[in-house]
Amino acid sequence: MLGDVKLGQDRHSAILESEAETIAFGGCLAKACAGSGIIFLHGDLGMGKTTMCRGVLNALGHQGTVKSPTYTLVEPYELKEGMVYHFDLYRLGDPEELEFMGIRDYLDEQALVIIEWPEKGKGILPKADIEVMFALDGVGRVVRWKTNTVHGEAIAVRLTEGLT
Repeated sequence: MLGDVKLGQDRHSAILESEAETIAFGGCLAKACAGSGIIFLHGDLGMGKTTMCRGVLNALGHQGTVKSPTYTLVEPYELKEGMVYHFDLYRLGDPEELEFMGIRDYLDEQALVIIEWPEKGKGILPKADIEVMFALDGVGRVVRWKTNTVHGEAIAVRLTEGLT
């Protein structure tokens, strides 16, 4: 088990009772992705999506701060493990804006792409390899994940193994 992160009974969920556990979960997800993939993050404001991204980036060697790219839409990170693109589409007015910013250039690379608020890019974004949903659970959060691709299935297997 990774720290105190508790794997859910269905093996496609985990209970996160603190910020530290959310960061630890992100680290485990980073390792499970093995440097590439498209991850969608779903959940209301304040659920821990950006905190989890910090865990992903820290696990891949990023030393600086991690802020939500709410106004810039994307924050690129060039790391030893490869490129990570952190998108926050909360303020996206129209999915077509993604075409104007060259979204396909980000997705064509062998990179790890994390997208908060992916529903704002519906019709333009490709299918995610894995989707992570955040919800309240008492004083903490429950995260559930589902897969949409073969690569996503491999990520989920490694994620579950990393949490047990």
